[in-house]
Amino acid sequence: MKKPVLVIMAAGMGSRYGGLKQMDPVGGFGQVILDYSVYDARRAGFETVVFVIKDEIEADFRERIGARIEGRMDVRYAFQRMDSLPAGYAVPAGRAKPWGTAQAALAARPFVDGPFAIINADDYYGQSAFRVIYDYLCAHPDGDEYAMVAYRLENTVTDHGHVARGVCQVGEDGYLTGIVERTRIEKGPPPRFTEDGGQTWTALSGGTMVSMNFWGFTPTLLDQARARFPGFLDQALAENPMKAEYLLPTLVGSLISEGAARVRALSSGDKWYGVTYQEDKPAVAAAIARMTEAGLYPGQLWP
Repeated sequence: MKKPVLVIMAAGMGSRYGGLKQMDPVGGFGQVILDYSVYDARRAGFETVVFVIKDEIEADFRERIGARIEGRMDVRYAFQRMDSLPAGYAVPAGRAKPWGTAQAALAARPFVDGPFAIINADDYYGQSAFRVIYDYLCAHPDGDEYAMVAYRLENTVTDHGHVARGVCQVGEDGYLTGIVERTRIEKGPPPRFTEDGGQTWTALSGGTMVSMNFWGFTPTLLDQARARFPGFLDQALAENPMKAEYLLPTLVGSLISEGAARVRALSSGDKWYGVTYQEDKPAVAAAIARMTEAGLYPGQLWP
């Protein structure tokens, strides 16, 4: 069996953050959030990491992040490009935004020929999350049996604005029965989302399980993503050509509703931390400092 690979999506533009948050330090020796993810992944058993980045940040990314991980992990680089589209499609004039997380996953395809986990670069997921996903992928290396690590909504919202989350419905057997991407969720209380720019709001329970884009897939997911990309583009180019995104939660939700895949919702006792806005950074840095002081991490991850 091929060992699971870790894919890290680091090509986001950071528009709400005001810069490239995937390269903004939060640790005492200049570590960024994804340093801690890679460190935890390596301890869980992952040996290969694929960074999905943009061409224009390659040199800085390799120098500031990749160089200190190379030699400890097998590091690969994939590039998410706006013009990486199916034949017959073109980028609409004026679009600056990448096409979303499902396209990011497709960018990693040349380096994925077995089970893989995929995460965001700017989210801290915790040590146990990597252990449970790695063990699951080792036990389910092929087919249409996927997994995700779910988090409580109340632990994933910010005090400083709105966030996007995949809101999950989980059956008694522990498998997802549905997932819906909500692109504007605010803390409340209670947590709530809007679909019409804030004119109306729908409340959510703080205990609602949500996706933080920590998925465990087999290569069949990439086959599905590639096959469904043209259908997404047909709708996106007609309805929202500047901002529409091909999102993993939406893709997975479609597969579940059609009976084309099963997705196990795994839980982690770790607390999630992330930086959506600049104002989120001090809390994340403080949490990393506390965990370092408690001995969960060495002060310098990559001496």
